[in-house]
Amino acid sequence: MNSRTMTQRERDTLIHLTAGGMAGTVGAVATCPLEVVKTRLQSSSAFLSAGPRVPELPGGGSGTPGSSTNSTDALLRPEQRRRLCTTILRKRPQIIAISSCGISSSAQSMSIMQCIKHIIQSEGPRALFKGLGPNIVGVAPSRAIYFCAYSQTKSFLNRDGLIPPDSPIVHILSASCAGFVASTATNPIWFVKTRLQLDYASKDRMTVRKCVRQIYQQSGLRGFYKGITASYFGISETVIHFVIYEALKRKLIELRTAHPTEAKTSRDFVEFMLAGATSKTIASCVAYPHEVARTRLREEGSKYRSFWQTLATVWREEGRRGLYRGLATQLVRQIPNTAIMMTTYEGVVYILTRHFNSDFYGNDKHIVATNKS
Repeated sequence: MNSRTMTQRERDTLIHLTAGGMAGTVGAVATCPLEVVKTRLQSSSAFLSAGPRVPELPGGGSGTPGSSTNSTDALLRPEQRRRLCTTILRKRPQIIAISSCGISSSAQSMSIMQCIKHIIQSEGPRALFKGLGPNIVGVAPSRAIYFCAYSQTKSFLNRDGLIPPDSPIVHILSASCAGFVASTATNPIWFVKTRLQLDYASKDRMTVRKCVRQIYQQSGLRGFYKGITASYFGISETVIHFVIYEALKRKLIELRTAHPTEAKTSRDFVEFMLAGATSKTIASCVAYPHEVARTRLREEGSKYRSFWQTLATVWREEGRRGLYRGLATQLVRQIPNTAIMMTTYEGVVYILTRHFNSDFYGNDKHIVATNKS
């Protein structure tokens, strides 16, 4: 009996590991360009691409002292571009404005499509998939660890009896535990991904090996855990997400009990998709500032040192809008990403559960029949 229980538990773990990994991978690949746009919008350099033309001031010359018109195409580091644009904006605000997608001659922000077009023109189409390598490498184990930890914690709390089974407290504790474990285990991968996405070079692109070597030389192993505090605060987003998702899912199940069917239909997956998208949208809006803080903490040569100091600095320098930079892109990315991820997860869990249970009980019946004979 114990052997059978352990075997079933191990199979459940394998199912959730596989489903979580596949769900995260599919969602990450499908929405990678939007992830790049969002990360750059969150950064303090906000789409100042590697080769911006330094604007000419009246009377000739560029915005940098002592520079000639021949040097207007010089490549500047992100922090140099930020200082230059800040100086220009303070002295001659009517000449140039920094839009949400880089240096612009108008004060209007670019749309997401204009941002994508800007990246393609300045860095090439491949730039839309910067950081995809670490994303693919990291998303499968990250989501697998997360979903597995969530499922196992929820099962343990439901069996323990101290907390009412499947209550909101169970979901909160399960999501918190899963978020903590996944963030701690995979933060170095996401740190490298963010650095790659913030690389503005169009020719001498930063590779994963170069990035890892550079981080290690500058900060050692501790450098790979910059922004981990913001990630821990970001657990609140996953908690809100799963609490709302589980509540919506429970309501959907209750509505379907009036017409029970053994096989899932396309309607079930559409409902799971809508539940996942709704819950993630609400969670993202509530907890979004932690993402801006995390991206700022991961910038190269950053002036940001800690989570609360970063939030205070952004609020002081950019106001409330600074804390929500890139939110529109995040929602556009997260809604399809979460919908795809949750639908893939539920679908894979359903398929594998049916497959494993069929094999399990089929073998059981064979054993019983053999013993009888």
